[in-house]
Amino acid sequence: MLHRSRLIGLAGCAFLAACQSMTTPWPSEKERLHAFLQEAFEADLQASPEWLSYLGRKDRAGEWNDRSEAGHARDAQRVARHLERLRDEFSLAALDPEDQLHYRLFEVDCERKLKQHRWRWHRYPVNQMHGEHRAGLQLLLNAHRMETARDAETYVERLEGMGDMLAQIAEGVREREARGVLPPRFVFAKVFQDCERAAAGVPMDDGPDENVLWADFQTKLNGLEDLRPRMRKALLERAERALRETVGPAFRDLHAVLADQASRATTDAGVWKLPEGEAFYRAQLSHHTTTDWSAEEIHALGLREVDRLHAAMRAIQAQVGFEGSLGEFFEHLRTHERFFYPNTEEGKARYLAEATARIDAMRARLPEVFATLPQAAIEVRAVEPYRERSAGKAFYNPPAPDGSRPGIYYANLYQMADMPIYQMEALAYHEGIPGHHMQIAIAQELEGVPEFRKFGHYTAYVEGWGLYSEFLPKEMGFYADPYSDFGRLAMELWRACRLVVDTGLHAKRWTREQAIEYLATNTPNPEGDCIKAVERYIVMPGQATAYQVGLLRLLELRAWAQAELGDAFDLRAFHDVILLAGPMPLDLLEERVQAWVARVQTEAASVEKALRG
Repeated sequence: MLHRSRLIGLAGCAFLAACQSMTTPWPSEKERLHAFLQEAFEADLQASPEWLSYLGRKDRAGEWNDRSEAGHARDAQRVARHLERLRDEFSLAALDPEDQLHYRLFEVDCERKLKQHRWRWHRYPVNQMHGEHRAGLQLLLNAHRMETARDAETYVERLEGMGDMLAQIAEGVREREARGVLPPRFVFAKVFQDCERAAAGVPMDDGPDENVLWADFQTKLNGLEDLRPRMRKALLERAERALRETVGPAFRDLHAVLADQASRATTDAGVWKLPEGEAFYRAQLSHHTTTDWSAEEIHALGLREVDRLHAAMRAIQAQVGFEGSLGEFFEHLRTHERFFYPNTEEGKARYLAEATARIDAMRARLPEVFATLPQAAIEVRAVEPYRERSAGKAFYNPPAPDGSRPGIYYANLYQMADMPIYQMEALAYHEGIPGHHMQIAIAQELEGVPEFRKFGHYTAYVEGWGLYSEFLPKEMGFYADPYSDFGRLAMELWRACRLVVDTGLHAKRWTREQAIEYLATNTPNPEGDCIKAVERYIVMPGQATAYQVGLLRLLELRAWAQAELGDAFDLRAFHDVILLAGPMPLDLLEERVQAWVARVQTEAASVEKALRG
């Protein structure tokens, strides 16, 4: 029984709440949705110390992601709760069109994560492309900012925790082998090199060079001018001890686990060899292309695209006056010294300088075809020595949203024979401007949209835009040199061949050697390029098919919009439609373009009616 004074107090509170509700309305459906999406995004962020660092934040800066099975289970449970709350607490029909898009994209994002969680044991976490064994080095070198003494402490804390992180990776690869999932034999030799380099140098051994992390820590520490000498000395001693007693031994332990597995690895390349391999590959094709296309359909599309691009290349071959077959022209491009800078420091510096100049020249022309431009800076860098032997040809790292780190286009200059000059222009546009840097920076700089929209990744959208960014400069008058235009076609041909090779490896049971031979025969790319590419497709099944699929869909949508709108079509406005909502699946992108076309048509009809009226 409640005491009478307590009842009076409750009644008074109810009266005050009622009065307050008359002046402060309940949150709208929009406000509730945005609050929920931000809460979910922050929960996901807090579960990933490494993602926090890449976004420029310093909370949990001394920690690593939990790579244990328990950690993966917690991640999946959190995502499942997000999805359940979204569907239980919000009505799609009650939202306006823009918020409906937020709802649908968040729903798709959760569903994709849960589907990928199902196949987590089918992936190769240690591989030559994006192996988790390199995650610690890459984060500390490229994302861990050191502006205060506390930042230096968290750097050391991460060094001290790297042993546990690498032990989780080792446990993960052991568990995968127990489940019948083992990378092909070639992967091991490449990751051995990574582990050996990570564990080498002063203070791990008495070699002539400093360990890459030790050199990085000292350089960053030297930038802290106000640090007291005693603290500087203590931090250096802790870092040295962590490298010698934790990091070095942990990499050597991982190397031993991998060496043991290598003795049982086979040369079978495709994921058809894995348990439920066919279903896994089908899921990966769907995940990356955001379509329901089968491996057979994608393979057939690739063959048609290769024929189309070969015909376009023969036209350029005739233009430059080369007599012989297309295959002989390819060999000429692979071997003539005029198409490569020397494999020297001077040659590499020249490549970086000219790639930067290409991006700068494009930046000056952007307002002609884009209404919205990125604010984030971009730099062109060579891939660091510790990973250049195994890393891919070129890739992009996004900027920190707070501007503390620029976007970085990495060019792999380990072997200059793998980086022909005639492909430089298209590669710079793809990785830099108007490609990945522009698309990702604009997405991160969006205002008024939920945070998760700024960091979504749909391979067909992101890489389709990158490939579209190679095509667009042709319409703007770039690629003035016919060899450079040939390089543009060669880059697109490379992506068309991926459709054939990826499906060949994983669905048609091609060998690694068959796939390399197909690329060497049908493209002008050097042998080293072909080998690295095929080895990439093997450890990243389905990912490489998304480029050409995304490009073709973008071009189809643009052509359809032009046909529907006629003179009312505005290329700058079309690009805003594509870029100003962030990444999304191709079916939702199609809906967005259709809605824009309908809006423009309605506005034009209203204007025409007013003029007649």
